[in-house]
Amino acid sequence: MYQVVKIPAFSDNYIWAIHNNEGKCAIVDPGDGDVVMSFLQIQQFELTEILITHHHSDHIGGVKLLQSHFPNCKIYGPDTSRFNSFAQGVKQGDVINLEASDTCIEVIEVPGHTIDHIAYFDSANVFVGDTLFSAGCGRLFEGSAEQMLVSLKKISRLAPSTNIYCAHEYTASNIQFAKTVDPSNQDLIAYESIVKDLRKNDFATIPTTVEVQNKINPFLRCDSLPVKHAVEKQFSTKDLDEKNCFANLRRWKDSF
Repeated sequence: MYQVVKIPAFSDNYIWAIHNNEGKCAIVDPGDGDVVMSFLQIQQFELTEILITHHHSDHIGGVKLLQSHFPNCKIYGPDTSRFNSFAQGVKQGDVINLEASDTCIEVIEVPGHTIDHIAYFDSANVFVGDTLFSAGCGRLFEGSAEQMLVSLKKISRLAPSTNIYCAHEYTASNIQFAKTVDPSNQDLIAYESIVKDLRKNDFATIPTTVEVQNKINPFLRCDSLPVKHAVEKQFSTKDLDEKNCFANLRRWKDSF
């Protein structure tokens, strides 16, 4: 069985390392090549794969440095022109045999944050980049609200025990918005207490799970009456369907 280890980077990024017990390692979204190189050297790991979720610099900024040290490393990314020069393109349903874990990992297309964002999942874990955060979701830089809603549903329908590995430690601030939207949610209130204890001791709140997020994340609950009514009140409107509820909820968060 493989392990997943976080490599902190920048002010709030998490780069994820996937490794087995044979010294092989895969890296998800290496935005900072220096911290990844330091990790690999300390652990004496060989980098065998890089998995890229999207093109933002804090997710791909370290690729060239890592490639120069590990020229045989396989690089995977979205199957679009942005990545053709340095990565093997993968799309919805493609399966990658990871040498680093001795397992297969499948690709999900999750546009919204960017138009060609992808995620990687297996029976235990999903690496979602900036699509879903704990108690929140990514901004819509390129995709539409409708696309993001569909993408989030793909993740929310994975097995409840699936560990979610996102790329930022945004949980505490996301909870403040989630409580504004859904203040009576007892699962959210209990989760906030857990998060406060973790952050007080400088522990990560990631990974979270699909089960937890389906209970506490307002962006996964746009079909629930408490979230719908809160959004309708905020924007002085009525009878929002799930898609329009989500679009307005994201707009609310953008200015929160």
